[in-house]
Amino acid sequence: QVQLVESGGGLVQPGGSLRLSCAASGSIFSINTMAWYRQAPGKQRELVARITSSGSTNYADSVKGRFTIARDNAQNRVYLQMNSLKPEDTAVYYCNIVVILSSYWGQGTQVTVSS
Repeated sequence: QVQLVESGGGLVQPGGSLRLSCAASGSIFSINTMAWYRQAPGKQRELVARITSSGSTNYADSVKGRFTIARDNAQNRVYLQMNSLKPEDTAVYYCNIVVILSSYWGQGTQVTVSS
């Protein structure tokens, strides 16, 4: 069994920063990709950023230059540094990992960008 626990969400003013963290635990031998997704009210869940086991990254166009994904393989953690936040970044952010052929999700953490 694999568990993902996210933290770091909250309320921030436009232009501010937040750092999300996700810790994976359980029967994990090797994590392939780690990623962050988000889902805003009334919208579909979308990929925000992904990082492979070798460190290659890709980002949604809407967050390029503002968000940075990083991972700590020794601690099975993935981070999302979010800078220059905009109201349209408001969403529930979900951590996702792929272990062999299985995909696991965290419970989500709310990020609200508002003045």
